[in-house]
Amino acid sequence: MPLLTIADALNLALHQEMQRDSRVMVLGEDVGKDGGVFRISDGLIEKYGEDRVVDTPLAESGIVGTSIGLAMAGMRPVAEIQFDGFVYPAFDQLICHAARMRNRSRGKFTCPMVVRFPYSGGVRALEHHSESMEVLYIHTPGLKVVCPSTPYDAKGLMIAAIRDPDPVIFMEPKRLYRSLKEDVPEEDYIVPLGQARVMIEGNDVTVVGWGSMIPIILKAQATLIKENISLEVIDLRTLSPLDTETILASVQKTGRCVVIHEAPRTCGLGAEISALLMEKALFSLKAPVERVTGFDVIPPLMKAEDYNLPDEKRLIAGIRKTLAS
Repeated sequence: MPLLTIADALNLALHQEMQRDSRVMVLGEDVGKDGGVFRISDGLIEKYGEDRVVDTPLAESGIVGTSIGLAMAGMRPVAEIQFDGFVYPAFDQLICHAARMRNRSRGKFTCPMVVRFPYSGGVRALEHHSESMEVLYIHTPGLKVVCPSTPYDAKGLMIAAIRDPDPVIFMEPKRLYRSLKEDVPEEDYIVPLGQARVMIEGNDVTVVGWGSMIPIILKAQATLIKENISLEVIDLRTLSPLDTETILASVQKTGRCVVIHEAPRTCGLGAEISALLMEKALFSLKAPVERVTGFDVIPPLMKAEDYNLPDEKRLIAGIRKTLAS
């Protein structure tokens, strides 16, 4: 079983799915000869040729629009957008067409396509390279939204996304691409969409996160366990559809919940989870749900980036506040 990074695991998933299914193809800026800006598609064009690994013009709306047509015609396109903040020119295609095609055609057509891109800050990049705007996609009916935090999940979720009959937004935490390694099976497997993972079982506080926030949660857990504070850690993995059953079961056990995300606080997924717990687990709550988030600002440039991103210190403060309530 090879020891892989998230970048390696995604690359392996693409290789295996393209070998398994001739309908799978990759398109985007520099995905062919250069292997993508983060080398996720490295080696694909040499193996599968220019008909299935397509270097496109710098035109995100064209990349996504072409993918919609390909998907409706029977292909399984995987479109790369180079950075999170570059997706916006393709919103018309995503929101008005890809997300609505099944409903618009009353099931006659679907859009089995993946739009994948690196998201989040922490790498000292510019504003359009450091955003975390997952709620824009979560709020769009018809789109599924996925965000892995480990190499094992990255491969299994990518395979599941490619095989899904509907459009999937696949958000990849860029600062985790090569920061950790994990045993990843070479054989075919999927991580089902819509299923969260209880990474660590605990009794005192449920901490919910995804993507780039998971290592921060694990650091906080390692610190607090020394004080006999027991955290239950949930990695959502899929943000839409949300695994409400896993969240509710955990909070009904612990009575407390902290949600951490680097997206802006207002209308973030943490607010939705807070509302969910108010509606369905109110009498299990021993304290208000605490949100540890990014601020309601444009992603700051390099010198101020660390002030905006949630870190272990802010998370531990939020957990202590919840325990003190």
